[in-house]
Amino acid sequence: MRQRYRLYKRKNGGRFYIHDDVTGKQESLGTNDRATAVRLFHSRQEAEQQPAVNLQIARAYLVASDPQIATRSWQLVMDELVKLKKDHTQHRWQTAIKDKAFDLIRHLPILETRPEHFLRVLEAGKVSTNVYLRRIHNFALDMTWLPWPVLAKKRWPAVEFKEKRGITLAEHLAIVARETNAERRAFYQLAWYLGASQSDLAFLAAEDVDWDNHVISYQRMKTGTAAIMRFDEDMAEILRDLPGSGPLFPYLRTVRAGDRATEFHQRCVGLGIIGVTLHSYRYAWAERAKAAGYPERYAQVNLGHNSKAMARAYSRKAEVEMPSLSAYERQQKAITKGSETELVTQTVKA
Repeated sequence: MRQRYRLYKRKNGGRFYIHDDVTGKQESLGTNDRATAVRLFHSRQEAEQQPAVNLQIARAYLVASDPQIATRSWQLVMDELVKLKKDHTQHRWQTAIKDKAFDLIRHLPILETRPEHFLRVLEAGKVSTNVYLRRIHNFALDMTWLPWPVLAKKRWPAVEFKEKRGITLAEHLAIVARETNAERRAFYQLAWYLGASQSDLAFLAAEDVDWDNHVISYQRMKTGTAAIMRFDEDMAEILRDLPGSGPLFPYLRTVRAGDRATEFHQRCVGLGIIGVTLHSYRYAWAERAKAAGYPERYAQVNLGHNSKAMARAYSRKAEVEMPSLSAYERQQKAITKGSETELVTQTVKA
């Protein structure tokens, strides 16, 4: 095994020094006596070699149980992880692992990975790099390919997303008014009423619309969760202008999600609208629902969220005008009294 330190003596002064071949630094041993210097040198060398020896022993045991553990790279981990994903989620992962920041560890054996390797990747990458590297790291741990965490949970840099907001009614109306393409205009209008993700909306079909009960239902592509929403006459007018069978948006469903987003961004730029994407329609719907006092469990079903936490995250910026407690109590009493009166009336008629 190659030694890290070298012992030498300077001509001027005659003191002994240690040279570190890794860092290039020299350190004085504070003595001119060769015997003392040699003892200090060997102590430093043993302190450095012992962890390496222990690591070699650990590797020998690990290789006995998993022959590939010594050569398994992070690229292999990424490839295996992508295989478990499906449809659009798999496509997102295929794009994510092409991140240039991952080139720093792509062919690095897992067992040779140190915290500084991950830190360099995080420095070179973006927010998405942080998110996906955590998932790749945790997947390797779950598969027991990684015997111990590379970075402790507390040492991961915090994930800081860009500020997101919902599109306002004024912005939405401006975009719709300027849109000359009928299919795309209807797409934006339904996005406002449904709050669906752009892919779910683009792949809606006439068969998803229940005209008898005025209900639209579909399965979310991302999670497989059912999203169910009752529509009113305003939305019915938009639906009547769309195909009565097959895809509601025959052209837009053939367009890549990135291209649909780019087209929308171009319209926003033309109108001077900043900080809005197609996904802002989901935030807007959640914010409107919260401001209107729409029950949270209904909003969760409408948006197809798996958890209340996700529904609350989307509606956190809603401006809610809360009535006084007294006014709210009077309102509830009036509702209760009205229900009792209606019940008595129905009983008398019967």
